[in-house]
Amino acid sequence: MSATRQWRRDDAVPQSALEAIRDGVISHGRQQAQGSDAADIACALYEGEELIAGAWGRTEFQRLYVSYLWVRDADRGQGLGGDCLRQLEAQALRRGCVDALIETLLDEVAEIYERLGYACIAHVHDFVPGFTRHTLLKVWKPRD
Repeated sequence: MSATRQWRRDDAVPQSALEAIRDGVISHGRQQAQGSDAADIACALYEGEELIAGAWGRTEFQRLYVSYLWVRDADRGQGLGGDCLRQLEAQALRRGCVDALIETLLDEVAEIYERLGYACIAHVHDFVPGFTRHTLLKVWKPRD
């Protein structure tokens, strides 16, 4: 007897299915590109046991992909975000990365990344109502 196909939507789709969909897309893309060497990359600054700032992403295909960069509200404006980014960049360079990609929805943050050597390579205006998505790239060594 064959199973009956049935669509599930929204809350009826379990978290495990969402993760399987995400993992399937990533796996398929990596098979197409061939040679993936994806590895998580992270750094975190603590004061005692309290997290003050951190960044997290991955390196893959000789590129640093920065997914998240965060500084605790009370410690913003002191350069800790730039310090986090430099920590990740140093790790990525040791892994053989030749460039780094980061995105933000905040104009003032995009300007900070530009001061840190990143160049804006794309804008999506009104990505979220009232916000532009900035995609920035920093090149250490040109790709062949």
